[in-house]
Amino acid sequence: MTNIIDGFQQTIADTLVQFGVLDTVSNIGAMTLVRPKVAAHGELASNAAIVCAKAAKSSPLEFARLLAAQLKRDERVRTIEIAGPGFLNFVFESAFWLENLGEVIRKGNRFGSSNRGDNLRIILEFVSANPTGPLHVGHARGAVFGDSLGRLLEFTGFAVNREYYLNDGGAQVDTLARSAFLRYLEANGQEVEISENHYRGDYLKDVGKALAVKFKDRFVESSEDEWLVPIRRFATNAMVQLIHQDLAMLGVKMDNFFSESSLYDSGKIQESIDELQKRGLIYEGQLPPPKGGGIDNWEPRQQTLFRSTSHGDDVDRPIQKSDGSWTYFAPDIAYHHDKINRGFDELINVFGADHSGYVRRIKAVVSALSDGATPIDIKITQLVRVIKDGGATKMSKRAGEFVQLREAVEAVGADVTRFVMLMRKNDAQLDFDFDKVREQSRENPVFYVQYCYARICSLLKQCRADGIPVDDAALEVSDFSRLTHSSQIALARRIAEWPRVVEQASSHHEPHRIAFFLYELASEFHSLWTEGSRQSILHIIQVDDAPGTQARMALARATAIVISNGLSILGVTPIEKM
Repeated sequence: MTNIIDGFQQTIADTLVQFGVLDTVSNIGAMTLVRPKVAAHGELASNAAIVCAKAAKSSPLEFARLLAAQLKRDERVRTIEIAGPGFLNFVFESAFWLENLGEVIRKGNRFGSSNRGDNLRIILEFVSANPTGPLHVGHARGAVFGDSLGRLLEFTGFAVNREYYLNDGGAQVDTLARSAFLRYLEANGQEVEISENHYRGDYLKDVGKALAVKFKDRFVESSEDEWLVPIRRFATNAMVQLIHQDLAMLGVKMDNFFSESSLYDSGKIQESIDELQKRGLIYEGQLPPPKGGGIDNWEPRQQTLFRSTSHGDDVDRPIQKSDGSWTYFAPDIAYHHDKINRGFDELINVFGADHSGYVRRIKAVVSALSDGATPIDIKITQLVRVIKDGGATKMSKRAGEFVQLREAVEAVGADVTRFVMLMRKNDAQLDFDFDKVREQSRENPVFYVQYCYARICSLLKQCRADGIPVDDAALEVSDFSRLTHSSQIALARRIAEWPRVVEQASSHHEPHRIAFFLYELASEFHSLWTEGSRQSILHIIQVDDAPGTQARMALARATAIVISNGLSILGVTPIEKM
């Protein structure tokens, strides 16, 4: 078993069976075995006695004493202390943690992986930025989060389909077409005025020039009815190509791009509304006045509404305007209906902060159209505040004032960009400071982790030069009893936590847990290295002590394996030399 912590938790469960309480506990899932926040409380702590005391017809404290007495017979356990109302605080023999190192080295790049997903099919929609310009740094956060989440889910046994939803059916692409047309006129020598109602970014200048090459002056004197469709198609395709390039720079590859306009062309919107109609969820009615103001200008009007409150929403949602055209929400309904019809076992959407208001209505739609059978998780990525030269940068795609994704990648690299984007939880605002992410210090987490990996690679190279066998076959059978120092045990203990971290990150859809763990692991290793500069016994390479060196290198190699596996989940390339 690669997860020795879960292995010991199973030992506790087996002991509870012996006491005859396990089968009668209705919520055994509440039993935990975790690393205490306070080191003085042991290496692992369990609430098993508290959870099971009622079933045992005993007080938590008394049952903790009985349970501890039984578990103390396990040779892996050094001490058990009872704390508070009945927590069991464990300290283990060093071998419990150290013997796991051989398993880490044997498993290699599969250490921490699992089949918990059982190949369930997940459609993961992320980025989905309007195709009206290149991606900016804010989009990069959603792209990195989504791609890393996909890698994490695959590492734990899920089959993931990555999808980008192209919003190419709304008014914004008409605005793009009109903006590109002005650049087309400009490329044909015309004087133009680009107002705040247009996209004013310089990226459209190249589109205008390309349009002039393709159409020459064909549309210069034409009415909008003549040029809108071909210009829109050309400009949208150009933006999609930019998006492809931006994602590639960041190491993100989509399995599919789904076009919103295809929903209009295929009649799928009407089909989805008809399906909701059959379920009695479409009606003609009036919405209540908006909360929080705006009532003076509000007028009640009859609308076609989706009864989303029947599926957890806080208000019913309009799906058709008075002129018969669809609202923005209608194609979203059809898109998620299409996802359900494609047979995915679970849906995951990654939305930007500006779409947080869509969460309840989308969940309501999926619940309604799948009869509650298809789970959906919607993750929100909060805003990115870009700091350059000590000041925050304004972000506005319409005004052309934003830091492009490619600018960030070209300035600091894809690896740094990705790691920094995952060093905060997705729903917390993130500062992307161009100066700080270039620093080579502990304050720069990606450097700190990469330097740890490179340092270990250097140690392996030095051992080979000194004639000490450090291939994996030799290291996995090292004499781990040579590792006796508390800092060595602490590092081995941290490595043992990796499979659990992966499992929890996967189950909660939170890849930032991986980045956090790698930083903590690197800290443990760097601390051991620093101790080695003070105590010669902790020097990792000691030429006159080959067996001890192999044991210490096994610990280092296991550290490197976990870092490599974690960076792979984050989409970051480990660096062997810095």
